[in-house]
Amino acid sequence: MLGHSGGAIGNACETLVRRGEAVRVGFNPRMYRATATTAAAAAQATAPRPPAPPSTARPTPAVGAPGGRPGPVTRPNGQQYHPRALANLPDVEALRRLREAGVSVLLYGPPGTGKTSLIEAAFPDLITVAGDGDTTVGDLIGEYTQDQHGGYEFIYGPLVTAMQEGRALLLDDATLISPKVLAALYPAMDGRRQIQVKAHKGETITAAEGFYVIAGHNPGVHGAVLTEALASRFSVQIQVGSDYDLATALKINRTAVRIARNLATCQQAGEVGWAPQLRELIAFQKIADVLGAEAAFANLVGIAPLEDRDTVAEIVTKALGKQVTALSLGRQL
Repeated sequence: MLGHSGGAIGNACETLVRRGEAVRVGFNPRMYRATATTAAAAAQATAPRPPAPPSTARPTPAVGAPGGRPGPVTRPNGQQYHPRALANLPDVEALRRLREAGVSVLLYGPPGTGKTSLIEAAFPDLITVAGDGDTTVGDLIGEYTQDQHGGYEFIYGPLVTAMQEGRALLLDDATLISPKVLAALYPAMDGRRQIQVKAHKGETITAAEGFYVIAGHNPGVHGAVLTEALASRFSVQIQVGSDYDLATALKINRTAVRIARNLATCQQAGEVGWAPQLRELIAFQKIADVLGAEAAFANLVGIAPLEDRDTVAEIVTKALGKQVTALSLGRQL
């Protein structure tokens, strides 16, 4: 009815679940239920997904701004991404060139630094797999699902869909996925560009032009292991940190940005294990706009990991010149 494959529809449903705009109520077959926020999500989804860029033509680069600087790139969710420098190019353009050349990329860095935002801005045709320890081969390749007549049909997973449609595939938190599961992906990334779907009559899937794999890795996340087999598949590995200059340009509280820079320096020196990234700073400003800066700074202390909270509170207190503790409820009004 929608003109998309079952794998694409399943991927969209999983995206809604991750965003809290639907709930998963069944696993075999996969079934979903709408929530009170589903209608609002559907109302925003009016534009069709752009087709995958042909491998023989370079995707349109970000529109240039006055002074030769690249302008922001609109992501599929409507938010704007501000390109950063990478190898003397805007990062979006660099990733697109690497895709044309068939060079797989691994982005690594703390959560909230913009890895996913960059990839979504670079590849409008992106399909995302949110990796975790429970990800199975069936989640990548596909599995049998009961149809409306009580029978079973094989529903292709995001890997097969990306291969057949020549689209980009993001393995988000790839290092949380079991190496045995990831092994099913490797034949599609080497010169063969094929996989065999053993669960579906041994069918062989050959990647269409434009198929591309990119991955994200958070080294500090518990259970994340970058194996040699996985690392060897990604010829380019790029570290991604927070752009605190961008935080200032976005008019985020300057004291909050200064505290974040200070904590980032302490983190590099091994004095703390956590520092606010751009995601936390954007959230800080939203909280400050609603509840005031005092509450936002208290929340900044409260979201720090327990083992670093005292150090964060000390740095925030010193920056503000008054005692700051984690945000908490007070006495009854």
